[in-house]
Amino acid sequence: MIGNEWRPQTLKATVERIVLGLAALLICAGVSPAAELHPIVEFQSGYLFGATSNGKWIKADEAAKALPGETTYQVYGLTQAFGEAKGSKPKPSEEDVCSDVLTVSLSPKPEKGAIAIAAPWNALPRKPQVTDPTQKTYVDAVRDFLKTKEIDQPKVKIDNILRVDLDGDGEDEVLISATNYFRKDDSVPMRSPAASYSMVLLRRVVAGKVETQLIEGEFYPKAYPKAAQEEGRFDAPNAYKVIATLDLDGDGKMEIVVGSNYYEGEAITIYRCDPKKCEALLSVGCGA
Repeated sequence: MIGNEWRPQTLKATVERIVLGLAALLICAGVSPAAELHPIVEFQSGYLFGATSNGKWIKADEAAKALPGETTYQVYGLTQAFGEAKGSKPKPSEEDVCSDVLTVSLSPKPEKGAIAIAAPWNALPRKPQVTDPTQKTYVDAVRDFLKTKEIDQPKVKIDNILRVDLDGDGEDEVLISATNYFRKDDSVPMRSPAASYSMVLLRRVVAGKVETQLIEGEFYPKAYPKAAQEEGRFDAPNAYKVIATLDLDGDGKMEIVVGSNYYEGEAITIYRCDPKKCEALLSVGCGA
């Protein structure tokens, strides 16, 4: 510096240091400075899952910091798209019990919809087909799987079956949502009965053979102990079902969105499955 004047080289170096510093902060947060965030929202509640960016999955807290005051979302259900909705900047939920959950206010709000995502690609490239849940092949598959979980004489109750090409390879996978807590109204009890269960299974062809893979589930060969019940305790079992299959990161492959609920709460989780494992990517929920 000469007197109070900056040399051009000094000014240039200072600007470069500032830019590099900002880039480092963004990278530490898991976001490339040139990357565009694609936030994902549970449509009915407005809960923010987080976002995807260049194949990365960003948690809600980090994603919320980078989102603008208004974002345009595409709304999807299980088998169709429902158009656009405008979303506000995420803020903490106004519900006392879930004040730590970030929410997005969406408008207009169609009556139907499961997931909203701000993305330029079609997140529903291949539509699931609802299949007859009483087909013997699938009833037998569920029965056989339950026996591996020590439920020796299972009462098979399949809620729904979906056929969909998750990977875009021309081969359909099958998703089975099955729950039986022995309730006439399909509600979820506070305590698990004997031989009760809830699960989501994925059936696919691997190396020429059909394999059954557990995405999520709970299994209760024995009833919740009577002594614990008499003390007022409970185990709060969950009921699971597929609510959407969507390409949420733009790679052409579809993730599986599973909803779960128990007597005082709910959660929604996004899974990515390959033949070796199913991985939970982002999840959001609220409950006592």
